[in-house]
Amino acid sequence: MLDDELEALSAIGRRKLFPGGQVVTWSGDPNTLCANVVSGALKVTASTEDGREQIVGLLYQGDFAGQPFVEEAPLTITALTDTDLCLFPRPAFERTLGAYPRLERLLLQRTMRSLDDARQRMLSLGRKNAQERIAGFLLDVIERTVPRGAPMPLSIELPIGRGEMADFLGLTIETVSRQLTRLKSDGVIAFEKGDRSCTIVNRAALEAIAYPL
Repeated sequence: MLDDELEALSAIGRRKLFPGGQVVTWSGDPNTLCANVVSGALKVTASTEDGREQIVGLLYQGDFAGQPFVEEAPLTITALTDTDLCLFPRPAFERTLGAYPRLERLLLQRTMRSLDDARQRMLSLGRKNAQERIAGFLLDVIERTVPRGAPMPLSIELPIGRGEMADFLGLTIETVSRQLTRLKSDGVIAFEKGDRSCTIVNRAALEAIAYPL
């Protein structure tokens, strides 16, 4: 992205901090905003026919939230932690996309990557066992939140608890707890402060579990 595009976005953007648990956008509400995640994490959820909430995505620093060119918000977006967003009014954002084709192309590329990630997750849910799913989830958190080249052991903050992790990975909470305990007993991970602060002790072992030969 070049200076002209950055200046155009800066002219229409405003920063806002959403505390953990606060809803950014409700599904079905008028779609008024798009946003970029400056820091923190968001969960994207859809409602099932029986009224349950299903997590369909997690967004981290640098990710784009919202959907331009849609009048009604299709999904609910909620801050998981204190999350700093750069908000763009949707009409102004759409006009900016029209004025800067390179910006529109970048957004399209990012959207396609998100779709590819969703397809890959669906594939892994169908083919991977419980331990492989848990290991893959932990590796994804590492990739999205830990700077490249960070020394071992790696400390990560899990964005969701065990119940939501079970929902996201298509498992039961008992299975998630059992598999995390197994990884801890095997010396692959450790927990220090409850269930969210996780230390990756042996990344190579975690990768071997997530991607078996």
